Amino acid sequence: MDRVTTPGGVRARARVLAHGDGRGGTVLPVLEGEGPLAVRRTRGSGAEARVMLVGAMSGPLGGDHFTVAAEAARGARLRVGSAAATLALPGQDKAGARYDVRLTVGDDAELHWLPEQLISAHGSDLHVTTRVDLAAEARFLLREEQVLGRSGEEPGRLTSRLTVRIAGRCVLDQELACGPGAPGGWDGPAGLAGHRAVGQLVVVRPEFAADPPAARAFAEGVAVMPLAGPAVLVTAVAPDALLLRRLLEEASDALG
Repeated sequence: MDRVTTPGGVRARARVLAHGDGRGGTVLPVLEGEGPLAVRRTRGSGAEARVMLVGAMSGPLGGDHFTVAAEAARGARLRVGSAAATLALPGQDKAGARYDVRLTVGDDAELHWLPEQLISAHGSDLHVTTRVDLAAEARFLLREEQVLGRSGEEPGRLTSRLTVRIAGRCVLDQELACGPGAPGGWDGPAGLAGHRAVGQLVVVRPEFAADPPAARAFAEGVAVMPLAGPAVLVTAVAPDALLLRRLLEEASDALG
């Protein structure tokens, strides 16, 4: 599908739907994207289907509004990544850009949401919302990584909100605002403390209900915190994207 351009910027959507095939595999009856949100199936592993988001143009720019929806229905095993980092840039439209992500996972289904970093370039203004709705017996892994500014530049304005619900119950609802115009203290000792890369993992497994991971400092700049459900949140800050990825991967391995 072609992109839709309006005076307020580009509007684009992508949608992925995965189902179990009844034989231990996963099928993708819906795999569609518009303009800058190209969607490609890649080689999977075992029962898992893999999908890649491929940026077909720059953005999001000021005034753009992108929406991505991914659903793993009963019996599906789905992994979604991206081919490159997302770069938020200023545009001719002075309005901020929006990037909305909607993730849904059914019972006896699993979704790994593993995009590359989001980079907030100087002069940009991006609001990201990620909403996750999980069934009681769903399995889920989310990795978010945000980099404030390219090498040697100050960041743009970035606001990111993440909400996770399990069986209709909210277990996580948090917002991070960084950059020019963000509430005071975002870069202070109680915030990012001068770091320019921040990320998190959300891991949901039914077995965590009976045996949740303990709250602890995993490494310098990394904290593990069980949530009010079969879920755990890992948060990390680092001076750069490379170290941030390594810290999150180590925490993910430690959680099994």
